[in-house]
Amino acid sequence: MVDRIVAAGPGPDVLDVGCGTGTAARQFHAAGCKVLGVEPDARMADFARRSGVEVEVATFEAWDPAGREFDAVIAGTAWHWVDPVAGAAKAAQVLRPGGRLAPFHHVFQLPSDVADAFATVYQRVVPDSPFNLQPTRQALDAYQVLFTKIADGIREVGGFSDPEQWRFDWEQSYTRDAWLDQMPTHGSLTQLPSDKLAEVLEDVGAAIDAMGGSFTMPYATVAVTAARTEAA
Repeated sequence: MVDRIVAAGPGPDVLDVGCGTGTAARQFHAAGCKVLGVEPDARMADFARRSGVEVEVATFEAWDPAGREFDAVIAGTAWHWVDPVAGAAKAAQVLRPGGRLAPFHHVFQLPSDVADAFATVYQRVVPDSPFNLQPTRQALDAYQVLFTKIADGIREVGGFSDPEQWRFDWEQSYTRDAWLDQMPTHGSLTQLPSDKLAEVLEDVGAAIDAMGGSFTMPYATVAVTAARTEAA
């Protein structure tokens, strides 16, 4: 995906919106790009800087480009925090003609036994949660609402080619400990009290143990992307 986005733009200058700790920025840098991150959380910006990523602290909507232009604007699992119209308008402002807007998200499909265990224990410990965690066999369908919202924002702003979806399928294997280590970073769990979080992790861990202590997760990374067709 990184190579395709880079090849589709007119040059190597990349703006990473919501760059977080710099995971995506480092991959684009490794592909030969010069990357500037914009990140509203100063703590994550500091972490990214320690790995060599240049970061400015701001929300994308409020960030001042100071006349700078870029060949690609990316956002790794962060564009859902950006207003889809204001974000596309700001991207149009900073992209060179032919530059590409390419926010992307990773969609994963938990094995049914793990998903069922998570939904059951979460409903028990947080019965009035607004999150719908009922397992589904079609996680990608649930994300399509977000992808459509992103594309509609781009179309409303104008000055872009018609948005496309670029899909990249891959897999990741997790041990029990590796998955339980990642789970507390998920949005539905970040605010749970420690005792309730421990209860969730215990039940999900038991489900993974019953599968042999590890599992392989299928992912689809989807970029909603369009090229700047005229100067801002």
